[in-house]
Parts: sequence; structure tokens; C-alpha cells
Amino acid sequence: MDAVSDADGDYPLSEHVVLHLRHGGDADVRHLVISADDQVIGYAHVDVTDPVAGSSAEMAVHPEHRRRGLGRALVEAALAETPDGRLRLWAHGEHPAATALSHRLGFERSRVLLQLRRSLFTPVPAPELPDGVRIRPFEVGRDEAAWLGVNNRAFADHPDQGRWTERDVELREAEPWFDPAGFLLAERTSDGALLGFHWTKVHGADPEKNGHGHEPLGEVYVLGVDPEARGLRLGPALTLAGLRHLRAQGLSQAMLYVDESNARAVRLYEGLGFTRWSTDICFARD
Repeated sequence: MDAVSDADGDYPLSEHVVLHLRHGGDADVRHLVISADDQVIGYAHVDVTDPVAGSSAEMAVHPEHRRRGLGRALVEAALAETPDGRLRLWAHGEHPAATALSHRLGFERSRVLLQLRRSLFTPVPAPELPDGVRIRPFEVGRDEAAWLGVNNRAFADHPDQGRWTERDVELREAEPWFDPAGFLLAERTSDGALLGFHWTKVHGADPEKNGHGHEPLGEVYVLGVDPEARGLRLGPALTLAGLRHLRAQGLSQAMLYVDESNARAVRLYEGLGFTRWSTDICFARD
């Protein structure tokens, strides 16, 4: 995966796939490997757990072993693992080779995930909170259940984020990047009800150990507002609060992912100084 990342400029696996590799995942996740001379030269992660949207896969071939049909072999092997022949292929970075292979095998472009970035050297205004609302850091062991409730309501229609469980939160709390001080909660002062949140993340906080090959990079990891609190403009306020937290850590840049189809969120982030950096594409075949 590191060799692919160095060659292509994009890491080929998403976070939840990396967590499956580190900690194990559902029994219905398949790990497909191509090897030569005891070296892994191709890998595919196939998740067949979603009966509604269909199976999904992420894969990569070592740069030194490309143009030999290994990518096609991985896709065909992934299709053979699906219960109904439906498959969604994620390509991280809009690479022509991935697009060409997907189209040759009958896949159509179905979802676009944008990566946006913003300099933290430019001014980050102070957040304007409505009366009766305050922001505080997340407390491990206290806030998990309330946060899950708001997250799953806020992302009820989202194909990934809206189905998190306590196990999903626990896995991330155990990750070396997790910092509750950067997990900001907006709550009502009168009764402590959770109204929204901005969970930030720092990539490459220890460059000597992480192998990222770049300076530390902040992320708007997850930002959500309870549907009952919409109209209070908590989204912009929470975004700014998180950006100010990241800048206080000495970071020079922040990034985030957002669905291209979510025009409201794209407008929010672009209005706060974010611009497009790269694109992840989901190709689907019925």
C-alpha cells in the first residue's frame, strides 16, 4: 500500500478498510491477495455486508507489477465473492487507468467524493454560537452513546456514516491519532443536550513513525448537527472552532472529504476557504 501511495499520490485504502486489516472485521469481509515469490503484489478488500447498496471493494496492484492483467483479475475475483453480482469499486484518486478498467468491465461512475483543503495560515474567524449553546471537548466513557445518537440521526441517509456502532467509536478511540481535545461537542447549556459536533483528526503527527512522507495535516474528520438543531448555524460555528483548534496545534493545512452531490455542504466549506484538492470515485455495476 505504501508503494502504491508513493507512485500514485493517493493512499489506495480508506480508513475503515485499514481498521479491518489492523483489528479484524466482519465475517462477511473477504481479503484477496495476489503474491509472487512470497511478495504481496496485489490486494483487494471485498465487503459483502450491505444487502441494499450491494458489495463494495477497494484494491491495489504494486506499481512494479502493473499492465499484466492483475487489476482485472482482482475485480473478477471480487465479483465472484459477491452474493448477487452487484459490486461498487472505489478508486482513490481519479486515475485514468482505474477509470478505463472499470468501464471495460461494465462499471458506471456512481458516486464522487471530493477532498477539499484549506490553508490554516489564512485568518480563521471566531465561531459565532447562538445563545444557550457552548462548545466543549468530548469525554471518553461519558459521551459515546449521546454522540452516536446525534451522528446516526444527522447521517441517517448517508451510506457509510449513518450506521456506526459503539464498536466503531471504540476502534477509533484506540487509534494513536485520537485526541478527545480535538473532538468538539456543541451542547445546550440548559440541559446538556448534544446538538452537534466537529471531530478533528491529525494525519502524520509523528513523521518519523507514520511513514506518511508529509508534514502533519489536520482533517475535518466528521462534522454533524442533530436534525432538531438545524437552523442555528451550528455547522459553520463548529467548523471554525475545529479549524482554530487545528491551527493551535501548529498545523499549516486542513482537509476534509465531502460528497460532490451534497451541494449544501460543499457551499459551506468553500465559503470557509476550502478548495478542491483531489477526487475519489465509486464505480458500480448491477
